[in-house]
Amino acid sequence: MSSTTADVIVVGGGIIGCATAYYLAKKGTDVIVLEANESIGDGGSTRNAGGVRQSGRDPRELPLAMYAVKNMWPHLSEELDSDVEYCQGGNLRLGKTEKHLEILRGLRDKAVAQGLDMRMISGDEVREINPYLSEEVIGASWCPTDGHANPLRATMAFYRAARRLGVRFYTGHPVTELRKVKGAVRQVVTPTQTYEADRVVVAAGYASRKILASVDIDVPMSNVLIEALVTEMEPPMFPQMLGTAEADFYGHQTKHGSFVFGGDSGFERVNKDEGHRMRTSSITAPSICRGILRYIPRLAHAKIVRTWAGYEDVCADGVPVLGKVDEVPGLVVACAFTGHGFGISPIVGTLLSEVARDEPTTLDISAFRYDRFKARA
Repeated sequence: MSSTTADVIVVGGGIIGCATAYYLAKKGTDVIVLEANESIGDGGSTRNAGGVRQSGRDPRELPLAMYAVKNMWPHLSEELDSDVEYCQGGNLRLGKTEKHLEILRGLRDKAVAQGLDMRMISGDEVREINPYLSEEVIGASWCPTDGHANPLRATMAFYRAARRLGVRFYTGHPVTELRKVKGAVRQVVTPTQTYEADRVVVAAGYASRKILASVDIDVPMSNVLIEALVTEMEPPMFPQMLGTAEADFYGHQTKHGSFVFGGDSGFERVNKDEGHRMRTSSITAPSICRGILRYIPRLAHAKIVRTWAGYEDVCADGVPVLGKVDEVPGLVVACAFTGHGFGISPIVGTLLSEVARDEPTTLDISAFRYDRFKARA
C-alpha cells in the first residue's frame, strides 16, 4: 500500500487509539494512526491518576473493566515488552460522613449485582489495610482486585508495540474532515494530505465531535479539564488506589515512591483555556492538597514536583460510544470515555479491532452503541 492508504485508519494517538492499532496490527491489519498533536498521548491518556478500577463504574461499563483486570492487565507488561507499572493493590474509596457511606453503599450494591468482590468496611478496617489514613475516615468501599498503572508508560508501551508490528504513526496531523465515497467513509482529510482506508476508527477524545460532525454524526459530550499533581519520592507507604465518595481526589503511590493525585477545585471550567493548551491553575493543586491532608496527614510535608492538566471527553450519560454507526458504513467510533478510558483501554482496543475487522466481539458492546441517543417513538 502507499503511504496514504491502509486497511484501517485510526484517528487519535491516545491510549485507546494506540491500543486499537496494536491489536489490529497483531492480526495482520495494515494501520495508519493520525494524531493532531506533535506527541503521542498528549491528552487525557497520559494526564490521569492511572486507576485500573472496576469499583465505582456504571453497570454497563463494569463487564469491560472486570475482563481487563482478570485477563489483560496482569500480563500486559510482558505482552508489550515494557513495564507499565501495574499494581493490583486494591482500591479504597473513602467516606467521612454518613452521606458518603450512602453513596458508597449504592456503588457497592450495583457492583455486587454483577459479581464484583466489593464490600463496605469500617473505619478501623480501613486503617488495618492502610494505617496512614486519618481517624476522619469512618468507612470505605474496598475492592481488593482493583489497582493502578502508569498511564504514560502504558500509552507508550502500546505505541511502541504497534510500531514494531508496522503501524504507521503520523503526528502533527489534525483531521479536518471525513469524506464518503459511494456512501461509505473512505477518506480522512488533514491540512496537508488525504488518507484512505476501508475502515476509519475515530478515537480522538473531545475532538472526535467536530470530526464526526463532518459526516453528520453527533455524540453528546462535553470537554472537562482535569488536573493532577505529582510529589517528590516518599518512602513506600501503601499500594492501594485511593479515592473518595465524592471523587474530590484520587491517586496512588507509584513504583518509584512519588504520589500521583488528581482532583478538582470546581473552577476548572471557569479557568479553562479555550485554546486547548491545557493550562493548570493556581487554585486546583492547593485545593486537592487540602483535601488529601484531611485523609493522609503524613503527606503534610511532601513537596509537589509539578502539576499538569488534560481534557476528559464527558458523555451525556456517563459511558462511552463504541462501535459501528449504522448511518455511516465504514465508520467506527470510540469516544466520550468520561475519564474512565484508561483502565479499560486493553479490552476496548481489542473490541475495536474486532469491530473494524467484522469479527465477533469478545464482549457485548450493544450498551455503547451510538443510536442509544435517538428519540424513541
